[in-house]
Amino acid sequence: MTTTATRKNMKAMPAVLTNAFYAFYDLHRPAYYAFAQARLPAEEARVAVAHFFSLVADNWTSVVNERCPSAWAWERHTQVIARRSGRTPTPAQDISLLHDHLLFSIREIATL
Repeated sequence: MTTTATRKNMKAMPAVLTNAFYAFYDLHRPAYYAFAQARLPAEEARVAVAHFFSLVADNWTSVVNERCPSAWAWERHTQVIARRSGRTPTPAQDISLLHDHLLFSIREIATL
């Protein structure tokens, strides 16, 4: 479910971009939230993910112009979580968390 702020931001965009953002959000939000919850207290994780997707919505036209929007977004998300947790894990540690603890498949991790 998107936040009210996210919906307001998306109204100004053409429908194709709005639909693309919602597809991105629906595809990635569960994993982003699970990852955040594994590193942060539940309420902090909820706030971090909501804020992150609001920022992505605000900058969606720039995000879709990135070479790989999913990789760009994941990198920013892990930076946000690292900053909020006060701990900067390595990419290998992040992958281990996703695969070994959150039980995401290799394909799901690659999609992120």
